[in-house]
Amino acid sequence: MNDRLVKHELLTPYLRGETFADQVHALLLQQNDAWGLAREGYRALESVKTKTFLFDGFVVKVQHNPGRLVSTSANTDPHSIRERPCFLCRQNLPPEQKGILYRDAYIILVNPFPIFNEHFTVVDTEHRPQRIAGSFGTLLDLAADLGSHYVALYNGPRAGASAPDHRHFQVGDRAFIPIDFDYAGVMERSSRALHTSADLTVRVVGGYLRRVIGMESGQKEVLKEAFERVYTRWHAWSGDADEPMMNILVFLDPAGWRVILVPRSKHRSSHYYREGDKRVLLSPGAVDLGGTCTIPAREDFERITRNDIAEIFEEVCYSAARFDEFTALVGEALRGL
Repeated sequence: MNDRLVKHELLTPYLRGETFADQVHALLLQQNDAWGLAREGYRALESVKTKTFLFDGFVVKVQHNPGRLVSTSANTDPHSIRERPCFLCRQNLPPEQKGILYRDAYIILVNPFPIFNEHFTVVDTEHRPQRIAGSFGTLLDLAADLGSHYVALYNGPRAGASAPDHRHFQVGDRAFIPIDFDYAGVMERSSRALHTSADLTVRVVGGYLRRVIGMESGQKEVLKEAFERVYTRWHAWSGDADEPMMNILVFLDPAGWRVILVPRSKHRSSHYYREGDKRVLLSPGAVDLGGTCTIPAREDFERITRNDIAEIFEEVCYSAARFDEFTALVGEALRGL
């Protein structure tokens, strides 16, 4: 594994501070200098086009990013996964790709096909399936250790992860995620409290194209217990063999963590499989459902409409009836916490 870790002396010229976030940012600068693929990927962001759709009190952005074609169109069925080498295992990484060891169990890597201006993939050092069970605490740690500039993300194995066979997270600059700055207003207009205590607030959010659960706490162990209670009941109720379909976004605020949990019903909407001028090659993950949809094909970007966005979000997220059942499950799981 040591051959995949960047030597500290290589980071020194790029360091602008002493925090862990400074080290990670230095890794980005070093990799852009030393690794042509990363350099081209970030240079390509300069020509990315974006358009914005206005909804009732919030926005959804659509980004034309050709560099994301491989991820967006990845075949993630079991046969395809078995037939290809895992591109997140360290022995299969490009020779130029180096990372920073994180808590002795993960490696932080620069993503060479970025969505964000700063985009990192946090990869398990071992080849384990993509599962949030037993690793939710790591997602909270990432948000805390990297600080308020970043958002930490989890895509479930059937909900946007292009490597469902290898556990990993994503990290990016949070300014890119509209759900962050929409949050306060959406909560005021469209949420209701499901659980309120001194250490934990849980809200249910509708009227937002997506139906989501917001969890806020300054206590890591309280938040972990709340999530684990919900997850245990949810897994049994969903009937899914691996895990319930979900995306998670985690932000660090002055008062603590803010977790946005998006339950999913589909990996991709029907728009993805249509032909001709009715197709929209959009495979939603946490970033997309966070309010910035990434589309690699220019023609799809040019023709996508506000109505398409609404339809896609409605298809891939829980229906109103399903979400009501899920909300009742969450409330029951948190009782007595």
